[in-house]
Amino acid sequence: MGPARHGRRLSRRRRQRLGVLVLVVALVAVVVALAVRGRTPSSTTTTTAGPTSTSAPATSTTVATSGPFAVGAVTFTVTEPASISGSVRSFPVTVRYPALGPAGEARSGLPPRPGPYPLVIFSQGFDISPEAYAGLLDAWSAAGYVVADPAYPHTSPGAAGGVVRADIVHHPADLSYLVTTLLAQDHAAGPLAGLLDTAAVGVIGQSDGGDVSLAVAANTCCRDARISAAILLSGAELSWFPGTYFTDGSAPLLVVQGTNDQVMNPVTCSVTLYDAAPRPRYYLSMIGQDHLSAYVPPGPARDTVAAVTIDFLNAYLKHEPGALAAMSAAGDVAGRAHLTIGSALPPVAGTCPDAPAG
Repeated sequence: MGPARHGRRLSRRRRQRLGVLVLVVALVAVVVALAVRGRTPSSTTTTTAGPTSTSAPATSTTVATSGPFAVGAVTFTVTEPASISGSVRSFPVTVRYPALGPAGEARSGLPPRPGPYPLVIFSQGFDISPEAYAGLLDAWSAAGYVVADPAYPHTSPGAAGGVVRADIVHHPADLSYLVTTLLAQDHAAGPLAGLLDTAAVGVIGQSDGGDVSLAVAANTCCRDARISAAILLSGAELSWFPGTYFTDGSAPLLVVQGTNDQVMNPVTCSVTLYDAAPRPRYYLSMIGQDHLSAYVPPGPARDTVAAVTIDFLNAYLKHEPGALAAMSAAGDVAGRAHLTIGSALPPVAGTCPDAPAG
């Protein structure tokens, strides 16, 4: 073979190697570009598998977003038509949302952070302003939730004509109408447009607000199929609602109760409803706490409630792997809290005021 032919063959081989190298580099560039395009800043990867527990939901379309974020807020009035409850009912609602800004900042008017986020409706106790719970409301929103806290007619401080506890019988309908109103705003022009994961709705309530939340999660009178998770802070079953509890299933349930709570919904109330509930169910016992001390004033007890409730919401509304394990760890603090997962609790002596017979 002559030198010229040998040189041409070497040149051809070099061109072949170079072509292969260029092809490999191009493929790597495409893979990297696709990976970057699929990423959202400050967000975790979209998940389709539920938490590592057989009791948690298996699939989700929610993009799991985690904080802490800044918190914005908007307040408006909801007017419920007479066809729902027999009379026109109007009530203000404040809606918190993850916002653009430094973590820890919470104020009205901050621009929303791109969503979507699960929706949580919070119902307050009788004759207590929803904003009394601002510490927890801010914590839930900062963790990646849109949180609405309606001031229900006739049971909120400053109600025209004074507060009337019996009006609670209308609150499940108020709550469901509010869910419908907010989900519709996700598709309309306004501050909540595009912010909501319309397939992920949870309810949280304290005291009488817990009774309302349980009604829409588990009572045949008022159950709302859109509710995917329910948290009761010192709540109870209430005989004023005409249906039956748990006979038609229930959303996953977290019950929180102070061991020294003797106001309206004592320990026997929460133990009774927890033991009647189907799984998945969880019971967080707050040691030494009373009716409000773990929910309103800042401190270690409220921090524990915030952590456990956020982990529960992350499990059943965002379907984040590891959320149930995190909840289990956060809910067991020596001398402060104990979390029971699924197992029945021993009966507690005493009666539950206004509970259904039997």
